[in-house]
Amino acid sequence: MATAPRIPLASGNSIPQIGLGTWPLDDAGAADVVSLAFGLGYRHVDTAENYGNEAGVGEGIRRSGVPREEAFVATKFNRRWHSVDGVRSAWENSVRRLGLEYLDLFLVHWPNPDQDTYVQAWEGLITLREEGKVRSIGVSNFTPAHLDRIIDATGVAPDVDQIQLSPYWVQAGPRAAHRERGIVTEAYTPIGRGTDLLAAPAVVAAAEAHGVTPAQAVLRWHTQQGLVAIPKSSDPRRLAQNLDVFGFDLTEAEIAAIDALDGSGPEQADPDAFGH
Repeated sequence: MATAPRIPLASGNSIPQIGLGTWPLDDAGAADVVSLAFGLGYRHVDTAENYGNEAGVGEGIRRSGVPREEAFVATKFNRRWHSVDGVRSAWENSVRRLGLEYLDLFLVHWPNPDQDTYVQAWEGLITLREEGKVRSIGVSNFTPAHLDRIIDATGVAPDVDQIQLSPYWVQAGPRAAHRERGIVTEAYTPIGRGTDLLAAPAVVAAAEAHGVTPAQAVLRWHTQQGLVAIPKSSDPRRLAQNLDVFGFDLTEAEIAAIDALDGSGPEQADPDAFGH
């Protein structure tokens, strides 16, 4: 059974390099897919308040029989909770829906700069981590400017920044900013959901050279560069393939050819203009 290696976080914990994305599954679908994925060797699942499936994710973990301490559970909260007390309420709501006593990773889902309260949200997360209610804390869709603001205000950097990242959105600038600040980069839409990325000649050529699927080639592009990726599938075969990406290495030329796809796909979401 394949499992993903874990990479260290600044908090002293570690995160499995491949996780299971769960948007847009409902509770019933999430319970089925999480149980199946954990049975295949997954130990990292990503959900969010806004996905509306936290209860199903929790049920799937319990149904799988995997001990709680082996599961890495991440979720995210929305803008209405962007205050110190609000983050505590968001945590209470999420652990109740998940049926858990603590979270492995809790994320601010979007900075929502128009509301201008993401620093307070970050302060609330720091308090939760100090109390042991959350093992690691992070953000999602934060730009380097957003990161600098919360770090300058608190002296604490996120363990993780989860951003839209794939060969269509290489995100070289944010990734460099993460490295400088000791932040792990986590990719959502890692295989370009809703795009033609898996048919791109550079991806197909790399896959054929290594006898793997295009999705496996792209996920190895992520993991070989130290990124965490959270692909989503409900198909048992593809779930297993997405986890089985550590038995080969792309060449430098293959990585460069895939990197060259940057900017050739659809426009990515703008964290300064979008959020919930």
